[in-house]
Amino acid sequence: MFPWNLFPFNKDMKNKLQHMKPDEIDQFIKGVMGNIMSSHSGSAPLNPQEMVNQNRSQTFQQSPTLHSTTFESHDSVFVRIPIKDEATLENLQIYHTANQLMIENIPEKDQKHSITLPAMVKRKGSSAKYKDGILEIKLIKSHDIQYSQIDVSEI
Repeated sequence: MFPWNLFPFNKDMKNKLQHMKPDEIDQFIKGVMGNIMSSHSGSAPLNPQEMVNQNRSQTFQQSPTLHSTTFESHDSVFVRIPIKDEATLENLQIYHTANQLMIENIPEKDQKHSITLPAMVKRKGSSAKYKDGILEIKLIKSHDIQYSQIDVSEI
Protein backbone atom coordinates (compact mmCIF):
# COMPACT_ATOMS: atom_id res chain seq x y z
CA MET A 1 0.00 0.00 0.00
CA PHE A 2 1.37 3.43 -0.94
CA PRO A 3 1.74 5.85 2.03
CA TRP A 4 -0.34 8.73 0.66
CA ASN A 5 -0.74 10.22 4.12
CA LEU A 6 2.94 11.24 4.13
CA PHE A 7 2.39 13.75 1.31
CA PRO A 8 1.51 17.37 2.16
CA PHE A 9 -1.91 17.02 0.54
CA ASN A 10 -4.91 17.01 2.81
CA LYS A 11 -8.65 17.64 2.66
CA ASP A 12 -8.23 21.41 2.97
CA MET A 13 -5.84 21.58 0.00
CA LYS A 14 -8.71 21.88 -2.49
CA ASN A 15 -10.19 24.80 -0.55
CA LYS A 16 -6.82 26.54 -0.33
CA LEU A 17 -6.30 26.25 -4.08
CA GLN A 18 -9.76 27.62 -4.82
CA HIS A 19 -9.30 30.65 -2.55
CA MET A 20 -5.89 31.68 -3.90
CA LYS A 21 -5.78 35.18 -5.30
CA PRO A 22 -3.86 35.67 -8.56
CA ASP A 23 -2.80 39.16 -7.45
CA GLU A 24 -1.03 37.77 -4.37
CA ILE A 25 0.80 35.18 -6.46
CA ASP A 26 1.80 37.86 -8.97
CA GLN A 27 3.16 40.12 -6.20
CA PHE A 28 5.18 37.25 -4.74
CA ILE A 29 6.75 36.38 -8.10
CA LYS A 30 7.55 40.03 -8.82
CA GLY A 31 9.20 40.33 -5.41
CA VAL A 32 11.37 37.27 -5.99
CA MET A 33 12.35 38.41 -9.48
CA GLY A 34 13.11 41.89 -8.14
CA ASN A 35 15.51 40.41 -5.59
CA ILE A 36 17.26 38.41 -8.30
CA MET A 37 17.54 41.40 -10.61
CA SER A 38 18.83 43.70 -7.85
CA SER A 39 21.62 41.25 -7.02
CA HIS A 40 22.84 41.55 -10.64
CA SER A 41 22.29 45.33 -10.89
CA GLY A 42 25.96 46.31 -11.03
CA SER A 43 26.96 43.65 -13.51
CA ALA A 44 26.21 42.94 -17.14
CA PRO A 45 22.63 42.31 -18.29
CA LEU A 46 21.09 39.11 -17.00
CA ASN A 47 21.82 36.32 -19.48
CA PRO A 48 20.66 32.76 -18.69
CA GLN A 49 23.66 31.22 -20.47
CA GLU A 50 26.07 33.31 -18.39
CA MET A 51 24.33 32.16 -15.21
CA VAL A 52 24.71 28.50 -16.26
CA ASN A 53 28.40 28.97 -17.10
CA GLN A 54 28.96 30.78 -13.81
CA ASN A 55 27.32 27.94 -11.86
CA ARG A 56 29.41 25.34 -13.72
CA SER A 57 32.66 27.14 -12.98
CA GLN A 58 31.74 27.35 -9.29
CA THR A 59 30.97 23.63 -9.21
CA PHE A 60 34.31 22.72 -10.76
CA GLN A 61 36.17 24.93 -8.30
CA GLN A 62 34.60 23.15 -5.35
CA SER A 63 35.77 19.65 -6.28
CA PRO A 64 38.49 18.84 -8.80
CA THR A 65 37.36 16.66 -11.65
CA LEU A 66 38.76 13.24 -12.32
CA HIS A 67 39.98 12.90 -15.88
CA SER A 68 38.87 9.57 -17.26
CA THR A 69 38.10 7.86 -20.54
CA THR A 70 35.22 5.42 -20.76
CA PHE A 71 34.59 3.11 -23.70
CA GLU A 72 33.00 -0.25 -24.35
CA SER A 73 33.71 -3.34 -26.41
CA HIS A 74 31.30 -6.16 -27.24
CA ASP A 75 31.71 -7.82 -23.84
CA SER A 76 33.27 -5.22 -21.53
CA VAL A 77 33.26 -1.62 -20.36
CA PHE A 78 36.66 0.00 -19.83
CA VAL A 79 37.48 3.05 -17.73
CA ARG A 80 40.98 4.50 -18.00
CA ILE A 81 42.24 7.03 -15.47
CA PRO A 82 45.66 8.69 -15.69
CA ILE A 83 47.50 8.52 -12.35
CA LYS A 84 50.78 10.38 -12.01
CA ASP A 85 51.89 9.06 -8.62
CA GLU A 86 51.80 5.30 -8.18
CA ALA A 87 51.73 5.76 -4.38
CA THR A 88 48.11 6.97 -4.57
CA LEU A 89 47.07 3.42 -5.51
CA GLU A 90 47.61 2.29 -1.90
CA ASN A 91 44.60 4.27 -0.60
CA LEU A 92 42.50 3.97 -3.75
CA GLN A 93 39.08 2.36 -3.36
CA ILE A 94 36.88 1.37 -6.30
CA TYR A 95 33.20 0.37 -6.13
CA HIS A 96 30.57 -0.13 -8.78
CA THR A 97 26.87 -0.65 -9.25
CA ALA A 98 25.14 -1.92 -12.37
CA ASN A 99 25.57 1.44 -14.13
CA GLN A 100 27.99 3.56 -12.08
CA LEU A 101 31.64 3.43 -11.00
CA MET A 102 32.66 5.12 -7.73
CA ILE A 103 36.28 5.97 -7.02
CA GLU A 104 37.52 7.26 -3.65
CA ASN A 105 40.77 8.77 -2.33
CA ILE A 106 42.06 10.01 -5.66
CA PRO A 107 43.81 12.39 -6.37
CA GLU A 108 43.64 13.26 -2.66
CA LYS A 109 42.32 11.45 0.40
CA ASP A 110 38.56 11.68 1.10
CA GLN A 111 37.68 12.76 -2.44
CA LYS A 112 34.90 10.83 -4.16
CA HIS A 113 34.12 10.65 -7.87
CA SER A 114 31.45 8.78 -9.76
CA ILE A 115 31.44 7.84 -13.44
CA THR A 116 28.28 6.80 -15.23
CA LEU A 117 28.90 3.70 -17.31
CA PRO A 118 27.65 3.45 -20.92
CA ALA A 119 26.17 -0.03 -20.36
CA MET A 120 24.93 -2.24 -17.54
CA VAL A 121 27.67 -4.37 -15.96
CA LYS A 122 27.78 -7.57 -13.92
CA ARG A 123 28.48 -7.58 -10.20
CA LYS A 124 31.41 -10.01 -10.45
CA GLY A 125 34.36 -10.39 -12.79
CA SER A 126 35.70 -6.82 -12.72
CA SER A 127 39.42 -6.13 -12.62
CA ALA A 128 41.80 -3.18 -12.40
CA LYS A 129 45.36 -2.93 -13.71
CA TYR A 130 47.94 -0.16 -13.45
CA LYS A 131 50.51 0.21 -16.22
CA ASP A 132 52.50 3.16 -17.63
CA GLY A 133 50.69 5.76 -15.50
CA ILE A 134 47.21 4.56 -16.51
CA LEU A 135 44.74 2.74 -14.26
CA GLU A 136 42.49 0.57 -16.43
CA ILE A 137 39.30 -0.79 -14.89
CA LYS A 138 37.55 -3.56 -16.82
CA LEU A 139 33.91 -4.37 -16.06
CA ILE A 140 32.01 -7.24 -17.69
CA LYS A 141 28.82 -6.26 -19.50
CA SER A 142 25.54 -7.71 -18.34
CA HIS A 143 23.58 -9.06 -21.29
CA ASP A 144 20.74 -10.32 -19.10
CA ILE A 145 18.48 -7.30 -19.28
CA GLN A 146 15.13 -7.96 -17.72
CA TYR A 147 12.30 -6.52 -19.77
CA SER A 148 8.81 -5.92 -18.50
CA GLN A 149 5.88 -5.18 -20.73
CA ILE A 150 3.57 -2.31 -19.86
CA ASP A 151 0.03 -2.47 -21.16
CA VAL A 152 -1.59 0.70 -22.44
CA SER A 153 -5.26 1.02 -21.65
CA GLU A 154 -7.73 3.57 -22.88
CA ILE A 155 -9.20 5.88 -20.32
